[in-house]
Amino acid sequence: MKFLLYFFSALVFATTALAQTMSIEEYEPKSTLVVPEHIVTRSKYPFIDVHSHQGSPMGPERLDQLVREMDAMNMAVMVNLSGGSGESLKQSVANIKARHKDRFVVFANLSFSGVDDPDFGKRAAAQLEEDVRNGAQGLKIFKNFGMTLKDGAGKRVPVDDPRLDPVWQTCARLGIPVLIHTGEPWSFFQPQDRFNERWLELKLHSNRARPPDRFPKWEDLVAEQHRLFARHPKTTFINAHLGWLGQDLAQLGKLLDKCPNVQTEIAAVIYELGRQPRFARQWLIKYQDRVMFGKDAWSPSEYPTYFRVLETADEYFDYFRKYHAFWQMYGLDLPDEVLQKLYYKNALRVIPGINSKANVWTAKKQEKTDLSTKDTKGHE
Repeated sequence: MKFLLYFFSALVFATTALAQTMSIEEYEPKSTLVVPEHIVTRSKYPFIDVHSHQGSPMGPERLDQLVREMDAMNMAVMVNLSGGSGESLKQSVANIKARHKDRFVVFANLSFSGVDDPDFGKRAAAQLEEDVRNGAQGLKIFKNFGMTLKDGAGKRVPVDDPRLDPVWQTCARLGIPVLIHTGEPWSFFQPQDRFNERWLELKLHSNRARPPDRFPKWEDLVAEQHRLFARHPKTTFINAHLGWLGQDLAQLGKLLDKCPNVQTEIAAVIYELGRQPRFARQWLIKYQDRVMFGKDAWSPSEYPTYFRVLETADEYFDYFRKYHAFWQMYGLDLPDEVLQKLYYKNALRVIPGINSKANVWTAKKQEKTDLSTKDTKGHE
């Protein structure tokens, strides 16, 4: 009996100690809140995803699989931003046109090889023009530009480097948009301390930290990007990821007011909108002509969270990736007119060559959304 008493005492002590030393990675509370829940597996209107990465070239089997997954969620058109350049891009476009010509858009990419050459800008612009002749409908600039790209002297190439001016001017002349990714979330550039709201992500993915001894300041990157926008008013820029200003929509609004040539999109930042539903709703209504739908990482199971944030008035529901957002989501319940612009009308206006008369636009909108009242428990 005495042995059992000691055993159970030790067990209680060990359990208590474990609870006291549990890490934040292990902590996964289950909500007890019971609220109405709308499950949205298909968008209310057909949509264009302006921010996807599928590589190049995309073969027939891959294209067929993507179209099946797109149809299931009501995606009408996917923009593949990783189109490459030259022969690879040409082959990718040919595969698409032969298989699903109305369902995909391909953006070209730049090579920064020889950036020190005096004729680099003209040469890059000429290659882009050839890519557009071969079917590219826009240009994608990746985040290495401005952040890690260096010239032959080891100096960082800034976002507003004048050597790229011939490229931006060519985009304006050809009427194609530039979807540009500059920098990363502000928190990545801050100290990894108890005040950093992305601490968990930086702990789990230490390579995402941007310390000042190895990277430029976030503020410098954003300032360079905004100067670029202002210097090329005839070029249409799509500022990726809400320009990493989703946490400060008022500042993003000032940029859009100042630069009529700038659009933006919501790829990988729905967690920012979902935590500020009242202000984000007001902001999206005000700037309804300037924002497009995007997702970034291809994972069909994650799209319903986007639909739910944009379309419903649900409260306190899970985001799909704990380390991106430890907070809960709220629905914005956007008006239909705003949804239509965000889902497809703005992209149709900004990206040339999308077939607006294809049968994908005649798909019926979702007529009914499942409604249930249950608790919100069930994290990833």
